[in-house]
Amino acid sequence: MKLFHAGAEENQGLVLRDELGHVYGDGRWDSQVSSLESPTVLRSDGSCEDGASSTQSKITTCEAGWNITNAIQGIFVLGLPYALLQSGYMGLLLLVFAAVICSYTGKILVSCLYEEDESGRSVRVRDTYEDIANTCCRHICPFIGGKLVNAAQVVELVMTCILYLVISSNLMCHSLFFFSLTPATCSTITFLTLVPCMVIRDLRVVSHLSLFCSLAQFLITFIVIVYCLCQSPQWNWGLSAVAVDFDGFQVAVGVIIFSYTSQIYLPTLEESMMDRQDFCSMMDWTHALACILKTAFSVMAFLTWGEETKEVITDNLPTALRMVVNLCLLAKALLSYPLPFYAAAEILQTGVGKLESSAEWRTLLVRGSLLILTLIMALCVPRFSLLMGLTGSVTGAVMTLVLPALFHLQLKWTQLDISRKLLDLFILFLGCFCSISGVICSIKGIIKAFEKDR
Repeated sequence: MKLFHAGAEENQGLVLRDELGHVYGDGRWDSQVSSLESPTVLRSDGSCEDGASSTQSKITTCEAGWNITNAIQGIFVLGLPYALLQSGYMGLLLLVFAAVICSYTGKILVSCLYEEDESGRSVRVRDTYEDIANTCCRHICPFIGGKLVNAAQVVELVMTCILYLVISSNLMCHSLFFFSLTPATCSTITFLTLVPCMVIRDLRVVSHLSLFCSLAQFLITFIVIVYCLCQSPQWNWGLSAVAVDFDGFQVAVGVIIFSYTSQIYLPTLEESMMDRQDFCSMMDWTHALACILKTAFSVMAFLTWGEETKEVITDNLPTALRMVVNLCLLAKALLSYPLPFYAAAEILQTGVGKLESSAEWRTLLVRGSLLILTLIMALCVPRFSLLMGLTGSVTGAVMTLVLPALFHLQLKWTQLDISRKLLDLFILFLGCFCSISGVICSIKGIIKAFEKDR
């Protein structure tokens, strides 16, 4: 169980961030989990093996890029066309700008793992995001930085679970419309379907679902793009000049940033690469590819439906096609939920609650409480885009923009020239502004949605 607290939460992030279970390790992992007889590690094909053999495995640059691509091309991409509707032309610029900034912050975060030795060589002296935070906060309060990072991760994981529950309920309502189910009923049915997550104690149970989830995501995205291309003769390019509302724009900022978050597991991914010197170039081309695909997908969907674009773009599809696609998405969302739920529960048990694995009733209590919490939040905030924007503003901006820039300035201040210092300071203040304003605007939007529903 120490695996999830002592420095492998990023390893778990490779599995949970967006459904593809790719966890790799090397000899350094072996020292971290020496107290475990044979820790379970997921291989790239989704199968499992014991720690004795997996600790020597390394991944190629292409495999690392595949992990990054799956992390930033998940189910939440379906909310980007609606974000474009809220932000207009600025949304297009934001999609490109966010890709560039997130790629940069990922690279500077990994650079914080290294220090120069007496000969000027870069030596890896830290392993995780938590280690970096603890180093930066050691003079203020030892270990407080790592605890804050863990807390932020738990918040993001729980919010991800809530998002999966919200989108599952939404998809159920739109797919089974002939049953006249209310959103509350759909949420309850979804909740009952997910109750078995309470008894999952082995990552292998959920790892085999990961590959199918990722393939389903690409298939669904492909179907939406093909349908939009078929409707291209009816595209109205004038619709792209939508007036930008500040509150809607701030929510869109959170949505777009959340769709690019991958920093939390980059330290482990970089450590697992055969050629670590390729990490920076890998970050560049994966984010460039993601930017192109997201921009093309969002623009085509927006040009197809214009101001009628809905929060989840599949709701705009014709009835028959929408039912098929939504049922596939529903299965994908339900199969994806156990991954962040499992990781959040493990972190709470080991990092916060410090519960022993033998205390079965305590474990079930923590997991049951976590499951009920996600249901209550899903019922209270049933708006997918607002919740996604709030998540991106609360944890996405902090973990992706604020902390990497702050840690980089603190650890590398003497090595940075004035332009790099100014760039890091710009990202730091930009992340703080986006986080604070995004939270305020998302909460205002949630309040308005409640008032409208009443």
